[in-house]
Amino acid sequence: MTIKKKTDRSAGPSSVDQARDELFSHILRCGVTEAEPEHQKEWMDDTMQYLAERYADLGEKELAQVRVLGERFCKPVVRGNPEIAGSPSS
Repeated sequence: MTIKKKTDRSAGPSSVDQARDELFSHILRCGVTEAEPEHQKEWMDDTMQYLAERYADLGEKELAQVRVLGERFCKPVVRGNPEIAGSPSS
């Protein structure tokens, strides 16, 4: 006899996941990644206020997590210096 564990996956994504996905979508559609840092902050403030109203079940902690993810999503990827073949390692 096998006992199957019931998972919450059938319930769909959590509110935090939905808010994060919606924020990422807005960032891409609005071109926030191309904006100046001060404009990004202003845009993020306004959008987080909207998300707080839309996802009223999220607390301050969850909203702060979504904001951090959104701010990281807006930053460019920093790549290290590639090593050149044959060059001495320091």
